[in-house]
Amino acid sequence: MAEYSFDVACKVDQQELNNAIDQTLKEVNNRFDFKGVTVNIKSEKESLALESSDEMHMKQLIDVLQGKMVKRDLNLKAFDFGEFDTNVSGQVKCKVAVQNGLTQEQCKQINKIIKDTKLKVQSRVQGDAVRVTGKSKDDLQAVMQSLRGADLDYAVTFDNYR
Repeated sequence: MAEYSFDVACKVDQQELNNAIDQTLKEVNNRFDFKGVTVNIKSEKESLALESSDEMHMKQLIDVLQGKMVKRDLNLKAFDFGEFDTNVSGQVKCKVAVQNGLTQEQCKQINKIIKDTKLKVQSRVQGDAVRVTGKSKDDLQAVMQSLRGADLDYAVTFDNYR
């Protein structure tokens, strides 16, 4: 009988993130309440840098960005919005950490959830992901459902189906 498998990981689709950023900047530049306000979003490797001229506009920028991310099926749990920093000129900056990959602690927590399901599947940590294998596709789908239903404080994605 064949072995089926999938990976549990935390990955953000970079193209969808770039599209959400572009849509946010387009909307903000066309809004009346942002006239004369300098707003910028820079996408870096593992983070985003948001800039605005004041704190109120920063909050609105984050709200618009989060709305665009949700519409593009990006899980907001993968983004950690930091504190606002104000420099001498009055510019407000916010760093947003983007989580790509699971930490060892998160992998252990996922393994524990899988073991608690008492299904006939095996799970093992492979780098920053967890590989789940089993003989039944139904068991693998039940594992996916239990992971979706678990109240995790980080995003999980399922990929590499075989």
